[in-house]
Amino acid sequence: MPDLKPLSKHEEDYLKAIFQLQEKENSGPTESKDLASLLNVSAASVSGMLKKIREKGLVEHSKYGKVSLSNKGQIVAVNLIRKHRLWETFLHEHMNFSWDEVHDVAEQLEHIRSIKLIREMDKFLGFPKHDPHGDPIPDEKGNYHVKERLMLSSLSKGDHCKLVSVDDGSVAFLRYVSEIGLALSSEIQVKDRKSFDGSMVIAYDGREENVSQKFADSIFVVRS
Repeated sequence: MPDLKPLSKHEEDYLKAIFQLQEKENSGPTESKDLASLLNVSAASVSGMLKKIREKGLVEHSKYGKVSLSNKGQIVAVNLIRKHRLWETFLHEHMNFSWDEVHDVAEQLEHIRSIKLIREMDKFLGFPKHDPHGDPIPDEKGNYHVKERLMLSSLSKGDHCKLVSVDDGSVAFLRYVSEIGLALSSEIQVKDRKSFDGSMVIAYDGREENVSQKFADSIFVVRS
């Protein structure tokens, strides 16, 4: 970890959010408006916090007002992601939490600062590589492997794929995924796609389901 005074919960939340948006943009800089949307805060709040964490050397402003993590900010954010995903895994595997329940609790627990606690939890869990939603868990040195994946919405009629991860940002979404019987490693075939609104008919595990483009944007797959 970089030599920093302890950051506030809000500062850490911003760094993690920037990291998550950069992940979606394949490590490219992100826009302030997307950060405001993800954190559900005003543009003014984003502007004020970015100024604060930029002064600490944690973020850099790019062209056209976009923002990216500095090397120092990246280290802090990856450590937060590591703690969050380890807590999700622990809650799911050992505390009887379903995958739609773990996110909100892990959001609180990720700010615990004990290095020993996180190290021992990682060991207790057997050094897992992925959390309950299929996302990679960084190791203690910050290394992690991101699967090559596509949004389900990028596929065409007739394509076959396997579900490898889901967007864990919405409890309602995760609950809906469970309700329709989709799970990690589900084999999916795109039966139809409507050009009008991007909705799809998908087949999996002996059933068919009509899903919206918004849904398909939050499901990540590999071709099979």
